[in-house]
Amino acid sequence: MASEVKTNKVSPASGTTVTLGNSGDTVSLGSGATASGFLPSSISTSGDDFQFNSGYGSVATAYGCRAWVNFNGTGTVAIRDSGNVSSITDNNTGDYTVNFTTAMPDGNYCFNVTSFNTADNGTRDVLRSSTTPTTSALRFTVNNSGGTNADADYVCASIFR
Repeated sequence: MASEVKTNKVSPASGTTVTLGNSGDTVSLGSGATASGFLPSSISTSGDDFQFNSGYGSVATAYGCRAWVNFNGTGTVAIRDSGNVSSITDNNTGDYTVNFTTAMPDGNYCFNVTSFNTADNGTRDVLRSSTTPTTSALRFTVNNSGGTNADADYVCASIFR
């Protein structure tokens, strides 16, 4: 059975630290509760935005990588490693879809895709297909230097929002 402590305020003695929970524990705030003073002054929040100053001269909103994937784009496509990517779809030669585990808030995200083919030691150009980015997936094509779709040994995509 969990213990419960009710108080209006916890104030540490000068120069001491108040610790809530142990390593690996989760400390939760009730609905409508707020916390202040827990983050260093270089890290803050503004509404739902996470902000920090990482040597750029001011505290600003951080726009994180919302999804990324490194996959084998030849034969049976296979994810090497990823974050927030549930699967890859091989639509056709050099035509791939990255499916997100957790949807984006809208399709107005930025994406970067790079690819490399070890067989001819060559890079591949990456072009977005005519499909508009959606909240659940990003479809793109990889082309060879001749401008035709081509599979690539290494395909890496990152999505920022």
